[in-house]
Amino acid sequence: MELIVLWDIDHTLIENSGVSKEIYGAAFTALAGADPVEPARTEGRTDRLIMRDMFQRNSLPEPGWAAVEAALAYAGEERLHELSRRGTALPGVRDVLKAASVREGWVSSVLTGNIAANARVKVSAFGLDPLLDLSVGAYGADSLQRSGLVAVARERAHRLRGVRSDVPVVLIGDTPRDVEAALDSGSGIVAVASGLYGVEELADAGAHVVLPDLTDTPGVIGVLETFSTR
Repeated sequence: MELIVLWDIDHTLIENSGVSKEIYGAAFTALAGADPVEPARTEGRTDRLIMRDMFQRNSLPEPGWAAVEAALAYAGEERLHELSRRGTALPGVRDVLKAASVREGWVSSVLTGNIAANARVKVSAFGLDPLLDLSVGAYGADSLQRSGLVAVARERAHRLRGVRSDVPVVLIGDTPRDVEAALDSGSGIVAVASGLYGVEELADAGAHVVLPDLTDTPGVIGVLETFSTR
């Protein structure tokens, strides 16, 4: 049974307890020389869109992406200890990632709006990185829009792991943007009401399946199996 499983990170795998917005704020300050007028707006956006929005709302020109990515990476690495102290892996996550990682024919990675460096910071803060094939993931530097990340992950799985181009993809995430990315790319979606959005909101967005959390490992794996092909 073959499947590409792509997990969102913030509020799906981990709770960052506000550290994520502190990273955006610190990166903005380093680039602009002043604090932002208000915190970053995230809600499933990619880092490219989040930082662009911050500069627009502060009526400042957006720096080149290389400088923005470097500032984000520096701010993220500086907050690794703080994230591990204040944040947590969400209930059930470690067990379900372990189960997915050992399934024959499955590639289990991430699809996240975070740049790759900060995605690694966030999962490594809680020891989740060995359970994910991060090299085939798709990250916030890879596309402006979240839906564009699916093709990136699929290409990397094909190139690096020899996965056939027609193997199905399923996203697991906690926001309507995760749902939108799946639907726009023809992928499966399992929404998890572990973030700001409730079960009804995620179902209304078009999620195929909505779970309250990831605590039922056999149940989650059983749902993911319905998206796989033999």
